[in-house]
Amino acid sequence: MPANNKIIATIDGNEAAAFVAYRVNEVCAIYPITPSSTMAELADEWSSKSVKNVWGNVPEVIEMQSEGGAAGTVHGALQTGALTTTFTASQGLMLMLPNMYKIAGELTATVFHVAARSLAAQGLSIFGDHQDVMAARTTGFAMLGSASVQEAHDFALIAQAATLQSRIPFIHFFDGFRTSHEVNKLEMLTDEQIKKMIPDELVFAHRKRGLNPDHPFIRGTAQNPDVYFQGRETVNQYYDRTPGIVENCMKDFALMTGRKYTLFEYNGAADAKYVTIIMGSGGETVAETVKAMNEAGEKTGVIQVRLFRPFSTEHLLQALPKTVESIAVLDRTKESGAIGEPLYQDVVASLVEGLQQGKLSSLPNIIGGRYGLSSKEFTPAMVKGIYDEMKGTNHEGNPKNHFTIGINDDVTHTSLPYDEGYSLNESTWTQALFFGLGADGTVGANKNSIKIIGENTDLYAQGYFVYDSKKSGARTVSHLRFGKDPIKAPYLITKADFIACHQFNFTEKIEMLPFIKQGGIFLLNSPYSKDLVWDELPGTVQQQIIDKKCSFYVIDASTVARDTGMNGRINTIMQTCFFALSGVLPKEEAIEQIKHAIEKTYSKKGQAVVEQNFLAVDATLAHLFEVTVPATSSSVSEMLMVVPAEAPAFVQEITAKMLSGHGDELPVSSMPIDGTYPSGTTQWEKRNIADQVPLWEPETCIQCGNCAYVCPHSVIRAKFYHEDFLKKAPEGFQSAPINSRGFPETKYSLQVYAEDCTGCQLCVDACPAINPLNRSLKAINMAEKEPILEQVKEHIAFFEDLPWNNRSEINFSTVHGAQFMEPLFEFSGACAGCGETPYLKLLSQLFGDRLLVANATGCSSIYGGNLPTTPWTTNKLGQGPAWSNSLFEDNAEFGLGMRISADQQLSIACQLLEKLKPQLGDTFVNEIIHAPQEQESEIAAQRERVTELKSKLATMDDDAARHLLTVCEQLVHRSVWLVGGDGWAYDIGYGGLDHALASGKNINILVLDTEVYSNTGGQSSKATPTAASAKFASAGKKGGKKDLAMQAVSYGNVYVARIAFGANPQQTMLAMREAEAYDGPSLILAYSHCIAHGYDLKDGLTQQKNAVDSAYWPLMRYNPVLRKKKQNPFILDSTRPKIPLKTFAYKELRYKMLTQTNPVEAEELMVLAQEMVNLRWKNYEELATKTASDFVPIA
Repeated sequence: MPANNKIIATIDGNEAAAFVAYRVNEVCAIYPITPSSTMAELADEWSSKSVKNVWGNVPEVIEMQSEGGAAGTVHGALQTGALTTTFTASQGLMLMLPNMYKIAGELTATVFHVAARSLAAQGLSIFGDHQDVMAARTTGFAMLGSASVQEAHDFALIAQAATLQSRIPFIHFFDGFRTSHEVNKLEMLTDEQIKKMIPDELVFAHRKRGLNPDHPFIRGTAQNPDVYFQGRETVNQYYDRTPGIVENCMKDFALMTGRKYTLFEYNGAADAKYVTIIMGSGGETVAETVKAMNEAGEKTGVIQVRLFRPFSTEHLLQALPKTVESIAVLDRTKESGAIGEPLYQDVVASLVEGLQQGKLSSLPNIIGGRYGLSSKEFTPAMVKGIYDEMKGTNHEGNPKNHFTIGINDDVTHTSLPYDEGYSLNESTWTQALFFGLGADGTVGANKNSIKIIGENTDLYAQGYFVYDSKKSGARTVSHLRFGKDPIKAPYLITKADFIACHQFNFTEKIEMLPFIKQGGIFLLNSPYSKDLVWDELPGTVQQQIIDKKCSFYVIDASTVARDTGMNGRINTIMQTCFFALSGVLPKEEAIEQIKHAIEKTYSKKGQAVVEQNFLAVDATLAHLFEVTVPATSSSVSEMLMVVPAEAPAFVQEITAKMLSGHGDELPVSSMPIDGTYPSGTTQWEKRNIADQVPLWEPETCIQCGNCAYVCPHSVIRAKFYHEDFLKKAPEGFQSAPINSRGFPETKYSLQVYAEDCTGCQLCVDACPAINPLNRSLKAINMAEKEPILEQVKEHIAFFEDLPWNNRSEINFSTVHGAQFMEPLFEFSGACAGCGETPYLKLLSQLFGDRLLVANATGCSSIYGGNLPTTPWTTNKLGQGPAWSNSLFEDNAEFGLGMRISADQQLSIACQLLEKLKPQLGDTFVNEIIHAPQEQESEIAAQRERVTELKSKLATMDDDAARHLLTVCEQLVHRSVWLVGGDGWAYDIGYGGLDHALASGKNINILVLDTEVYSNTGGQSSKATPTAASAKFASAGKKGGKKDLAMQAVSYGNVYVARIAFGANPQQTMLAMREAEAYDGPSLILAYSHCIAHGYDLKDGLTQQKNAVDSAYWPLMRYNPVLRKKKQNPFILDSTRPKIPLKTFAYKELRYKMLTQTNPVEAEELMVLAQEMVNLRWKNYEELATKTASDFVPIA
């Protein structure tokens, strides 16, 4: 019987599954991948806190270098008798496939928990569908699919019980993001209940099957044709029994908890004519829609598939109503070239077999369709459209097979029409939307709000959070629902009772109020007072407020945050306003609960952070005001254009749709067929996310170029030009005489692209020029953007018309000279103050016109290649970096392939030139083939020769000429750079990186070393330093950081450098230029400060300097060219340590956190870390004093 004392929690699907998985296993082998990382993070955290499993043991949690490594570890642990699990998704699951075949073939009990996600095809997507699990369906793993947060919790246990009984390994999967990240109220299992489902005898049997030298046997043999086939057939009986075993486990579970599940769960009319069959969270949407349709007199039903493998025809036929006439099978995946998607094929085969065996009297009409790829919305309106298609409401003849729903396929015409206005009765819910920016705390605060309501009231609560895969600063939308009954609505809110806008400029460019109900509440974070704000709103927004009779409230949350030391984090302020206005909880109780949530969330960051949040909460209500809404609209301003009129057609027609939130409306015909998109589209986005931007003071400026050099988003640019250009300058355009002698008519201008600035303040920190009249000011200072914005736009337009300075005349060797080089990496979606992007910008300035970039998946691939806009751009001649991303694990090999291809095509071009010497002339051909291309002037001269060559080839009627025309551009030197983070270079891609370096090919590897897996949320890597805390190392990392530099030095023929632009920008530039000039492999390790380090990134440059001054990050260069010249190739660019490691480390939360939770351990690890720093410095210093003969000779 169900227990009376229910434990209620409000958590997301990842935590719901991990809670059980951790308690029923002894080993967890983990590796981070979105959206499953949270499960692994929780397991690591619980293990570090010595949380025990149901047998009283603390599971061993080990992070591996890749998902393939995790699967191998799982296999090994299972083979020696430990209960073992892992958590993964998408490409990670693909890397596990080889081991999964082995695990299944050896009948080994385990459960892999998968937050199902799209696979990278024409593009990468971190969002949810079933492509990954469908690709694993032939491994021999059973597959059990959850449809909700509660089911993710329950099925984690049912799968564990079933795998131990059946010996068939299981994939327990649920929809990535839609279930993994949905926060919902659920009933938790107790340890006693969990233990009851896992009899000790099954655990003992599992252990007994493990390898044991006291009872040895051989497993994993190599087999020949005589017996392999028979061996594969031995497992049949185990698979045949598995559906029955799962069914019995579900029955036992129901007796214990009262929650009933079946393998194929039918909901709907007993005499339904029209039935859909579906897996995953979409089933809840269909079930609720079916309920509403049947109440209106329809005869519909839905079968929710729980157990997909082994697929049980018997159980499917039992669930199917005898009256069914038409079936629609819905797959959340695409299998190109197949007769249909996997679930459709299984259903068709099952029904045909049922007919053949006499279990069906007739065969219903069966159609299949695709929905919801990459978390595409799947709504009740779409569900009704599918039933209308089955009934023939929208067409004559047979219903469309192999259809799609939710998109407009105007190419192959697979899409079904549906009434977008159809919706279910939502009157029993309170629904709220919150529009914020990534890293402003909006999502975190709303998760806390859901928990507060779910765990302190009788209301049920649901939260879902929409954001793209860009970094902080991207738009987020939080969807919150509350109601008296369980909420089964895995789709977005379209009519909200409450809308909060956390950024005022959203009112100018984002449609929010179309989603508000009549009489709803609109809360706006506004820099304008309640008396002035109305006239600052666009006319369309004013009219919507009037037409919908909204109650309108404002608060200057940004000022409250600033005044209370919150540094722009307005989350708890807006959260307090929500509770004050919504009435979900009494005001005093709400504030008490908010403070409790703050303490729980921020205690690790120290009491000072907690107190700041308390202060912000207490100050909030005094600054919250209701606006009196006039009867008529008064504003003449309208919503801003999404992109300017001069943007190219692709940007106007496609990019703008995505930027405005209408990407779902784009038809198939608008999509590039192979994932190829134009460069340089960030220039049209104009995010306007900073309230304050840099303001240049020409009189104080010394024109050093530091500000432009360190700017992470390329928003500060400099040019010098003849003073005659100023005759057409707009009013207020600033300039100064160039500070070089001999150029009296030359002017210098520094321009800030205010709309693209993120307000990070690195430029102010980097500026060395102090105003002598006011020493609190520099040559560049932060100022309010709004008063100057319109004038700045005019200045930018003029500045853009000024010609970029001739590259061949610029001194590339200095930071001062670098500011005059056009950046071909601009306005990315990276975090404000990012420590990675300045290196990429410099790379684009130095070599951008001839640059090939292979980018490993990670932060740099997301801010570098995530739609709607991309930052790699072109110069006025259309030349610029050619960029591509393959996968996370293979970037070194991917980039090596680029180099080999370029070299091969260059070789072909030279052969064809030799062949065409009689037509082209010996002198001309020899000049092209043997042209030096080390200086910018030499590159420019070669480009002119190639242009001339193209002209000549175009007039020749010759096969060789036509072939040469396709490869002749390779005659201009290609600069190949392999870019990625430490997770790639130190861990998952290390084997490939090592091989690429050993190849001797002319590749350049730039490792943006943040010392954690930044893109997936800050998990530990082998680059994570001793004593630092990170996800997967929450108790502080005890091992040392891999010295990748010295590993590469050991080859002898690899150029190696360690750089830190904030500590020594000159050395950074020198290392990049030397690496490019070296005709062989190079490796540059670039220290990159990151928000995961836990401090305000406006201090990023200072921390980089501290890292170098403490000798934690010694700057060095190893140049094989010097070894060939019989000189010491090891150059130590750092001076001896000036400060202890602790002075650097304890300015960062990643080190400081452990002093809060375990001060004794923190001190011991810091002593160990200092010893490691001392030892490395000693080794480096000794190397710098050696002779050439002490290093590896070079052939």
